[in-house]
Parts: sequence; C-alpha cells; structure tokens
Amino acid sequence: MEREKWGRRIRAFRKLKGFTQEKFAKKLGISVSVLGEIERGNKMPKLEILEKMSALLQISIDELKPIDDM
Repeated sequence: MEREKWGRRIRAFRKLKGFTQEKFAKKLGISVSVLGEIERGNKMPKLEILEKMSALLQISIDELKPIDDM
C-alpha cells in the first residue's frame, strides 16, 4: 500500500515537470521497466534513486513522501 502511494506521487511529479517515462528513466540511469514498476507501486526505489528523482524534479524527498491518510 505504501509503495503504491510513493509510486503515484512520483508519477504525478514526473508528469507535472514534463518528463516522459523514457526521459526520466534515462536521466535516473534506470530502465523504463524499473521506473514503471516503481510508479505502479510494485517496487520501492532505493534511497540513491529517490535522491536523484528529487534533484531532477527540483523538490525534496519529503515532498515526494506520501501524505498519511489519517
């Protein structure tokens, strides 16, 4: 469940910043299929990838972090 929330937020920010999956994955140094797995919530990115994502998206990792639904 938590991975799905991360994935949705990553996908939303990627689209907001105008990156295609292909371009974003290439800049991250990962395959499109791995990025797809992350965005679908099947895989949680390692801290190194999260750091690269936040730098490319020009946001903090905390902004990528899902908001609790409490």
